[in-house]
Amino acid sequence: MDQNWSRGTFDTDGSCEKGRKKGSGPVEVQMCKSILPCHANHQGELGAGQLLKWMDTTACLAAERHAGMACVTASMDDIQFEETVRVGQVINIKARVNRAFNTSMEVGIHVSVQEVLSGVTKRVCVAFSTFVAKPTGTHKVSLKPLDVQGSVEEMLEYSLASERRRLRIFNEEAFKNLMKDYYNLQDKGLCSRKPVAPAVFIELTRVESIELVLPPHANHHGNTFGGQIMAWMENVATVAASRLCGYYPSLGAVDMFRFRGPSSVGDRLVFKAMVNNAFQTSVEVGVRVEAYNCEEWNEGTPRHINSASMIYYIPGRDGEKQTFPDVTYTTLDGERRFIGAIVRKRIRMARKHILYSKDEGPISVPWDRNNQVYLGYNNVAALTVLAGKRGWEASNINDKIGVYVHEEADKLCLKVEMKIKTTAFYAFSLLADLRLRPQWDKNYLSCEEVEKADEEETIYHIKCTTVNGSKSRDFVVLLSKRQPCKDGDPYVVALRSVTMATVPPEENSIRSEVKCAGFLVHEIGYLACKVSYYNQVTSGVLPYVEGNLAGWSKSMEETAMSCISFLEQDMLTTQF
Repeated sequence: MDQNWSRGTFDTDGSCEKGRKKGSGPVEVQMCKSILPCHANHQGELGAGQLLKWMDTTACLAAERHAGMACVTASMDDIQFEETVRVGQVINIKARVNRAFNTSMEVGIHVSVQEVLSGVTKRVCVAFSTFVAKPTGTHKVSLKPLDVQGSVEEMLEYSLASERRRLRIFNEEAFKNLMKDYYNLQDKGLCSRKPVAPAVFIELTRVESIELVLPPHANHHGNTFGGQIMAWMENVATVAASRLCGYYPSLGAVDMFRFRGPSSVGDRLVFKAMVNNAFQTSVEVGVRVEAYNCEEWNEGTPRHINSASMIYYIPGRDGEKQTFPDVTYTTLDGERRFIGAIVRKRIRMARKHILYSKDEGPISVPWDRNNQVYLGYNNVAALTVLAGKRGWEASNINDKIGVYVHEEADKLCLKVEMKIKTTAFYAFSLLADLRLRPQWDKNYLSCEEVEKADEEETIYHIKCTTVNGSKSRDFVVLLSKRQPCKDGDPYVVALRSVTMATVPPEENSIRSEVKCAGFLVHEIGYLACKVSYYNQVTSGVLPYVEGNLAGWSKSMEETAMSCISFLEQDMLTTQF
């Protein structure tokens, strides 16, 4: 077992509070459970609903320890389940308050599983819940701030909690913005409305179930226990997913959701679940919870207290996931669900990269004139390979601009296509001189030429703006430009980071890196060309594009329009 547990005091249900002086910082609450057959499903695996109940209990106790009063769950962020827990194993759930805001607090939850015989421990999931203190009247309760004076990990989580809160606040707005974009793509025929092959109607997977809230289902301050509601939701969602695949699916993730209102003992809770969309090896199921008291039950006027989306997969042999049948819809509500699932998948992808992206380590290569030919070749080749990737997903398209994303494993890439009324050579000439970029890219403060190796290779030092209150960033990049070898080939402007002793990192900025970026310029007619910008997103580039990825910003579209205006205006100026 964890040696740190010896410093805590256990209570009778297996939970533990680590000993710290009052007010000195976050207190960690732990729950330890041996998995018994009564906790498992028919396959001997811990039920996801049971795990969600334990997670919510542990997190609630951590929140109440900080607030000094009863607390309720307001929302829960995305949960990705990484390991399956089986009968006979031991599960350990740790929770602590990461940060307290004015009236809400974030609780971090870490779940691990231990094999009793070998002692091997694996991570099951990491989750973040938002709690608020339960008011005695109508006024919200202000929380005391968290005094973080602990480990580097606690300081990091304290800092990241603010970023996660920002994503929660923008989540609903981002969803609405992306829904508009995807409906726009469908109207233009650029986003497939329905599968071409025979598909299953999602309406056939509909499940409805009712539960009567009894005293054992209530928490210690009278309301229906949030973890119990999540467990019931998981049950009906699993049935809906099984109706699609005809097998026993496993819960892989829970999308961010919030509790819209309370329920109490005596309420009738109606759970409605249906498959929203299928994505080859995963399927999203939407669940809606409606509550009725006796009067509301007779009148047929429910209270909508919760909605959530759950993502399932079918475990296969050798760890490979099996595929789900394609799905389609027959109603307008089905269409809304179908598109909404695509949007939520996009937002989950964005949050994953924004919140959990890992430091790639050194990306830059040392600049050496003796190795110039090799470095230039690799620079151009990397951009060519990136541009040749298949499976780019349209994010937003209008008459002049198209924005696309591509995710492969942990790699996230962006593409912006622009239609410009100028010659390809002219656009190439301007884009290949990075010193001009601050005139149209608001993220560029300045760009200086450091060394010109020859007509095709140049080193630049780029200084960029601050983002989210952090320091400004700077980049040292190698620009390699190539003209077409034959008709039909594009003009190429490739970028990647290099290191030079003559341009050391500066104290007042963060030295960041570009792995692969650049422009391909194709001639498409008289005084007309298509400029495609590519970028393999790194931790240094991510802060400048995260708003676009998550759906709350159109900065990439705005920058692209500025680029088009710059190239076309400059052409008009030179013609007259």
